Amino acid sequence: MSRAEATEVEASRAGASPPGAVLVAGRRPQTASGFLALFRNELHLTFRRMRTKVLLGILAALPILIGVVVKLNTDSPRGGGGGAPSFIAQTTQNGLFLVFTALAVALPVFLPMTVGVVAGDSVAGEAATGTLRYLLVAPAGRTRLLAAKFTAGLVFCMAATAAVALAALATGAALFPLGEVTLISGDTIGFADALLRAVLVAGVVAASLAGLVAIGLFVSTLTGSGIAAMAATVGLVITVQILDAFPQLDPIRPFLVTHYWMNFSDLLREPMYWDGVWKDLGLQAAYVAVFGSAAWARFSSRDISA
Repeated sequence: MSRAEATEVEASRAGASPPGAVLVAGRRPQTASGFLALFRNELHLTFRRMRTKVLLGILAALPILIGVVVKLNTDSPRGGGGGAPSFIAQTTQNGLFLVFTALAVALPVFLPMTVGVVAGDSVAGEAATGTLRYLLVAPAGRTRLLAAKFTAGLVFCMAATAAVALAALATGAALFPLGEVTLISGDTIGFADALLRAVLVAGVVAASLAGLVAIGLFVSTLTGSGIAAMAATVGLVITVQILDAFPQLDPIRPFLVTHYWMNFSDLLREPMYWDGVWKDLGLQAAYVAVFGSAAWARFSSRDISA
């Protein structure tokens, strides 16, 4: 049974009108159990897609590739390279730093692209396949459906970040020594403390993508084409990062969604510097509020005909 048919059956069991019937607006039940059921359905829809599995596989392969390249470069006669970024230089001394290196490489491009694809397709993809109307026939409610899709997007952010971090940890342990970690501030901490910081850094990176989820969700409500929504979301985040590279735009750069993304490196100091991290999380919260509200306003008033 297809998802559309399953949803139609659920709708009929709940007393909803069948497709093709005149729908009468009314108050729909808003229960926690109903939201959880809808949320689980969104998670299942997101993670069962082959596209999602491929994207997660690519993210997991990235730190393996980085680790192999660093290992080969270290073993070669020309190895070392004084101009190497500090994260990569530290990786040769401790495999745990491959986690930070992989996240630093993935965050500007690879993670935003995968999140943009999933978030951009969240509503527009359903409209393109014709399943969105069936979802709205069932007593789900547009607000609750939008909230479930946004929450599922956040879970994907965590899954994508975890794919990078876990693959990097396994690769680093296989290729490089593990032990006490020398932070970028020059202080040395134990491996257990460093591992906790790696978990904290991964959490901050995942949270840094929340604003992009909200933007993608808003873009997804503007069109009925999943491909167009995905392309627009990914193109937008690339454009923003290009703008963020111009010093001439200093007055607006602190308001760009990507501006504070790399501040997670401040957590690799002793003591940890939280100012930049809080600015990043605050900016993401602002983007979620603005674009989440815009997505709700658009979606709640949109005429769904497919």
